[in-house]
Amino acid sequence: MDSTEPSGPGVSAPMANRKLRHIDACLHGPVSYQTVTTGFERYRLPYNALTQTSLGAVDLRTTFLGAPLRAPVLIGAMTGGAELSGTINRNLAEAAQKLGIGMMLGSQRIMLDNDSAATIFEVRELAPDVLLIGNIGLAQLSDALTPTLTAALNRIGADALAVHTNPLQEAMQDNGDTDFTGSLERLGRLAEELPFPVLLKEVGHGIGAAAAERLRGLPIAAVDVAGAGGTSWARVEQLVRYGEVRHPAIAEWGVPTAQALTEVRATLPGVPLVASGGIRTGVDAAKALMMGADMVALARPLLAPAIESPAAAIDALHGFIEELRVCLHGCGAPDLPTLRGLSLTPLG
Repeated sequence: MDSTEPSGPGVSAPMANRKLRHIDACLHGPVSYQTVTTGFERYRLPYNALTQTSLGAVDLRTTFLGAPLRAPVLIGAMTGGAELSGTINRNLAEAAQKLGIGMMLGSQRIMLDNDSAATIFEVRELAPDVLLIGNIGLAQLSDALTPTLTAALNRIGADALAVHTNPLQEAMQDNGDTDFTGSLERLGRLAEELPFPVLLKEVGHGIGAAAAERLRGLPIAAVDVAGAGGTSWARVEQLVRYGEVRHPAIAEWGVPTAQALTEVRATLPGVPLVASGGIRTGVDAAKALMMGADMVALARPLLAPAIESPAAAIDALHGFIEELRVCLHGCGAPDLPTLRGLSLTPLG
């Protein structure tokens, strides 16, 4: 991928180039965890040879953040800040609309200073019915940001906001935002003042019990645990910054997705949860849903299809959703509530 590709309207060249290097690394680089897994492989789905379900009638419909969805699936936050990002977002939006699932945008930080950069994120015309979730970094929050952020979300027709917390990624990033002091208090105030539901998420190093405990009492609408086991953003940032992984132990640090999901569900029993981080198959999704997730999200597996075309993105997502449907059928579950009432078999 050519890192000299022109930046999008209103997007600075350094920002656009960094986003393009992120895309290039995720497409071609060794960005997956090398030693850490999601932990889902330690569990087996229950198989029911006498299922009384009809595959075609298995019902995957659900509601999340007040929006009806045809499957418990979100397109995870991908990218924002370059012309190619706009293409990716538009192709994914078409796929989300076709399949009746939700979509989370990449960071809209660039929009806060450059209103014309909104074109990268303006997908509502292509996806009038989808649950569309905006995105901003926890480290960028300030008390003065709420009006500007509200305007940005209104501009793109978002239904909710994801605030991503990524201290490890920022620490590895060249000139990253590394001051997170007071961010929890700012998150609480934002969630109270913003006229949109606020979801808190990690970027792939996981939210565990200690972090979840700090969220008790905050008016957040949901949590995306975004665990370790998929893409290591500490690894991505080192590849972008140095051309190599100079701190491999840091790149392998995080809370595995299955552990994160279990711990956050136990700590915040009434909060809707999204499982992401290494969710690659419908089997992964079924296990996550049985472990307490309300939704699952996937991102990097959709990157190459999203660059190719809307049809390629639809095909990748359709296969994922249909595998999830087969899992419910094989478990003897006609719908999601029944699936959640079953138990996984721990291995070893």
